[in-house]
Amino acid sequence: MRVSRMRKAIAMPVAASLLLAGLAAGALAAEPVHGDGSEAGHAQPYAGQQHRAIASVSDAEIAEYREGRGMGLARPAELNGYPGPMHVLELARELDLTREQQKAVEAIHARMKAAARSAGARYLEAEKAVDAAFRSGEATADRISGLVRQADNIRAEVRLAHLAAHLETAPLLSAEQRRRYSELRGYAGGSGDHRHQHRR
Repeated sequence: MRVSRMRKAIAMPVAASLLLAGLAAGALAAEPVHGDGSEAGHAQPYAGQQHRAIASVSDAEIAEYREGRGMGLARPAELNGYPGPMHVLELARELDLTREQQKAVEAIHARMKAAARSAGARYLEAEKAVDAAFRSGEATADRISGLVRQADNIRAEVRLAHLAAHLETAPLLSAEQRRRYSELRGYAGGSGDHRHQHRR
């Protein structure tokens, strides 16, 4: 009887160990492998992007630059109490804009769009030039340095077009309208909201 119990006590952990080993081996065997030997779970972040029109800019971003959209470039202004013209116009009724305010903001918005579209188009061309330099196989440090600096300077113009519009719009609104704007946009309690409270 004692011998039988000892055999069972030894057999149970051995069987468990064999079961775990078998499961682990099965999992490894089932793991898919790419043709190049890399594991499927290790996705390559740039895969497929070799077909982009501009390597450093997605198709969606190209459309946004061409349309003069904000793309979050004016976020420091927006989140710190300087409303953007497009959203002010969208909230015209809630902000109780006067006719004069609405006309002035519409003019700011039109200027912003024109400036952003113009700079955006030039920025895309500058990024294409960076692409072309590498694609040619004759890229040099000096050439790439000049092209990248040019592209980044133009992108700064895009950003400044949006930031300037926020700077122009803010003084046209009363402190209460700016406070209400922050509330409607979900920024209540932020640094811009506190600034409006102090001004009242």
